Amino acid sequence: MTNAPVIEGPVIEVRDLTKIYRTDQVETHALAGVDLAVGRGEYVAVTGPSGCGKSTLMAILGLLDDPTGGSYRLAGQDAAGLRERDRAAFRNRHIGFVFQAFNLIGDLTVAENVALPLIYRGGIAKAEREARVAAMLSDIGIVHRANHYPAQLSGGQQQRVAIARALVTEPDIILADEPTGNLDSRSGESVMELLEELNTKKGATILMVTHDLHYARRARRIVLLSDGQVVDEGFGETVVTLHPEDDLPENARNAL
Repeated sequence: MTNAPVIEGPVIEVRDLTKIYRTDQVETHALAGVDLAVGRGEYVAVTGPSGCGKSTLMAILGLLDDPTGGSYRLAGQDAAGLRERDRAAFRNRHIGFVFQAFNLIGDLTVAENVALPLIYRGGIAKAEREARVAAMLSDIGIVHRANHYPAQLSGGQQQRVAIARALVTEPDIILADEPTGNLDSRSGESVMELLEELNTKKGATILMVTHDLHYARRARRIVLLSDGQVVDEGFGETVVTLHPEDDLPENARNAL
């Protein structure tokens, strides 16, 4: 992560981002003018009640969906305007994904799972791939499981492998979508500690989506969404004091 090129301006920058889903005569405004910037080395959590637009925002930032309006720049480039055939390569180079469901391939070993993004990228010799995978597994404390299969690991260990896979390409940003959602509280805390360490010691840039304010407060900055809009933003414990509960929309208050 420390060898990543310097980017002028935010790693992620969205302006007036909107997303409208249309079915028959019904319009659903999932995002209604979101402004968000994430700088290199930041650790930002996006939280809010169910249906507030978190998943939609993550899908657009991960280039898995298109916005209806607004602009999106990733690593200084216009990401919203990419052609479909260019998106996979752009994702592989700039984004590391950590999903709630781990998404590991069961018949590949831990080391083989982590190596996949490097293989997809191409142009990296086998010896270099193996060295990078071993270094990453060592960094996240799971190198002793390199030759095991996902089914032989606990949920927390599988999520660590997923984080290693996200980091091995040295992406500009890690998008973590409910990374503790399938974990018990102990494993969830362990994964959160790992993300914090990757941010503070390795300089990883992380944008995490979570419905759990307890986990959101572990990030350095919190963005609160409600009804597709940013309604609050702050640092650590301060986010709920920027707006007293009585001033928040009801569904946002319920999320706290």
